[in-house]
Amino acid sequence: MDAPTPLPLTTVAVVGLGTMGTGIAEVLARAGREVIGIDISERAAAQAVTALESSTARAVRRERLTESERGDVLARFRTFTDLQAAADADLVIEVVPESYEIKQQIFRELDSVVRPDTIVATGTNALSVTRLAAESARPERVLGLHFFNPAPAMKLVEVVSSVLTAPTAVAAVTDLALALGKEPVAVGDRPGFVADGLLFGYLNQAATMYEAKYASREDIDAAMKLGCGLPMGPLALLDLIGVDTARTVLDAMYSESHDRLHAPAPILKQLSEAGLTGRKSGRGFYTYEEPGSAVVVRDALTPLEGGATAEGRPVRSVGVAGSGTMASGIAEVFAKAGYDVVLAARSEEKAEKAKSRIGTSLSRSVDKGRLTAEAAAETLARITPAGSYDSFADVDLAVEAVAEDLEVKQQLFAALDKVCKPGAILATTTSSLPVVACARATSRPRDVIGMHFFNPAPAMKLVEVVRTVLTTDDVHATVRDLCTRIRKHPVDCGDRAGFIVNALLFPYLNNAIKMVQEHYASLDDIDAAMKLGGGYPMGPFELLDVVGLDVSLAIERVLHREFRDPGLAPAPLLEHLVAAGCLGRKSGRGFREYARR
Repeated sequence: MDAPTPLPLTTVAVVGLGTMGTGIAEVLARAGREVIGIDISERAAAQAVTALESSTARAVRRERLTESERGDVLARFRTFTDLQAAADADLVIEVVPESYEIKQQIFRELDSVVRPDTIVATGTNALSVTRLAAESARPERVLGLHFFNPAPAMKLVEVVSSVLTAPTAVAAVTDLALALGKEPVAVGDRPGFVADGLLFGYLNQAATMYEAKYASREDIDAAMKLGCGLPMGPLALLDLIGVDTARTVLDAMYSESHDRLHAPAPILKQLSEAGLTGRKSGRGFYTYEEPGSAVVVRDALTPLEGGATAEGRPVRSVGVAGSGTMASGIAEVFAKAGYDVVLAARSEEKAEKAKSRIGTSLSRSVDKGRLTAEAAAETLARITPAGSYDSFADVDLAVEAVAEDLEVKQQLFAALDKVCKPGAILATTTSSLPVVACARATSRPRDVIGMHFFNPAPAMKLVEVVRTVLTTDDVHATVRDLCTRIRKHPVDCGDRAGFIVNALLFPYLNNAIKMVQEHYASLDDIDAAMKLGGGYPMGPFELLDVVGLDVSLAIERVLHREFRDPGLAPAPLLEHLVAAGCLGRKSGRGFREYARR
């Protein structure tokens, strides 16, 4: 069979001229389309014209448009307050509020206005495209066209087909998206589609974590920005999206999935009903300078800078236990900050090899101009390799970075307890095991704390500081201060599986795997959607292959065991790949295949 011939879409009506509708209208007009903007509010229509005038004037100042081209763009955008204006459109895109009643009314009216061959697209990100199509007179011409905010800047467009959608309609809007300079991703009809389907579950968990007082809003947001390279923290993003909008999307997702991860956190309802909907109202999780402002101002929950903390302990020398990448990275970080470091491994040879790895890392920094040769030599000279933990006798802080195995760590802590002097702080870098279980292997559990560095430790700014119920205030204060001295950003969290970052990251990764497992979307489309629509530096499958599928599976099992939530059960596809030895980049094959080095 020949491929369907796409319909030419030269005249497009945009129904609903809020922020999203205005942005879509601008994209269309600048791409040479005739745009009919429709909104029942004359004020909204006037604001849309003003917004286009302002954005095109900026483009002229930045020499991205000529004055003549600007005049053509403005001439192509006309506004109306009556749906009858859509009569000549080849495509109608509705972006009215997320309500079946409002959207269905628009669709019913359009049935009697538009031509039989006009495509009608809904901009919904939460409601069923199939349900909207089924109640239309021409369901084969109905599909979803989900742009991301701000539409002029965001590249992703999700093209959503229902079982009723004609292939010619899909082809036509896909071609249009490409002509607009966007990257279209074809997806089926389910709440949230790909990007929001993954994003909102993560945002909801962050809200739940904050509501449980597990970590402060500032620490949750800093952890996800610094630990995952995200452009915004989840709570700040909820404020930007709108707390009420997020609640609506999650309600729709939960009604379809019945997954507890999608059940809106009660705090979303409380904030919404109090009118604290985020930036647009001037207050949500944070407080803003004024409604619509992006400037966060202090409120009663803002932590005091340099606030009173307990008196810390002096730390002059540091012991690092382990010989892997994490151990050598942590040793490099402390040595660069001026601390004397003992790097101990199970043999002198392993310790020397780890120090050699640090030398290579420092040489790279010199080559890139980030460090002088003299500073690199001084840093390396501060590191003493040792083949026994007896060398930790005089250290003020001992940090373990050995295998992520509780029995191994407990044996090490029992050994450190015997070797380290009284008052020395003992820290674990575990990312998933209970810190208190390590502490209980010693006679001094009050001196034990978690310091979860991120790989590669010299580059990553975040350290999760994990207090157990037994950790003393002065140990906590010492480690917080120490993080600042080694130029890291500390975030506080309690001793539970995943801490902040992994507890929010891995359920998101697991849900991405389920999407592929259910044949909802391809690896490439999901990765593209999260990079282009969510601002993630890597797509979920790129990240899984880098982290290692075996490591990812181990963390997901720990989260499932601790929280007992069926939605956290590792996706069978992940278990099958690990069982087959497909562990990611390190094995040459994970979700994708890699050339062996």
